[in-house]
Amino acid sequence: MRVFVLLVCLSVGCLAQRPQRCTSPPLLTGSLSVSSANEKLTVFARYTYDALRQRIRLVEWGSYQNQSFHSDALLLYREGVVYKINNRNRTCCKKALCRSFHPLAVPQNASLLGQVVLGSSSGPAQGVLVNTWAGKLNMKKTRAKYMSTVTEFGCVPVSTLFYTDKTGWIVTSFFNNVIGLADPQMLIPPSFCRDAQLETENGEGPETFFSVL
Repeated sequence: MRVFVLLVCLSVGCLAQRPQRCTSPPLLTGSLSVSSANEKLTVFARYTYDALRQRIRLVEWGSYQNQSFHSDALLLYREGVVYKINNRNRTCCKKALCRSFHPLAVPQNASLLGQVVLGSSSGPAQGVLVNTWAGKLNMKKTRAKYMSTVTEFGCVPVSTLFYTDKTGWIVTSFFNNVIGLADPQMLIPPSFCRDAQLETENGEGPETFFSVL
């Protein structure tokens, strides 16, 4: 009987230790980098993320096909608009945001690839335990592959790899993450955006999270 109870306890312990799919904190502030070999794209950005009210602010610097650029965008998913902000000239461009908001989370169809320690496990505070998940997504015109790495404790995003035949691998790395909103004003349109009119698409298609990047 004692052996049976011990086996049951060990089984429950193993199940409890197995990494679980998770959702990242609803409020995050930090930095990220995006790179794509096929598209010759390199981006560094500061981000402010609010899953509760479905808002994202991205302030970016980068290069695309050897051309440097700077972008400041506020994505308001509930309103279905994105503001491209120029603080220097105090101008604002308002366009449609066509896609639904998707919170930072491990998809339900993801499969666990493994659990590792980034850094060292030799001493306290020398490493971070992370889980890597992988899966496939059916998109409108293609099928995509992804790999997502998050921390075991807190489900804080570490990196995401995304692949389609058109783009190749796109690598996003998150760093300097802080739970909460460091500056809530970053998620409110500046006063000079108040009278901005929704612009037509001009054949470019509605703005999305990926086109803003």
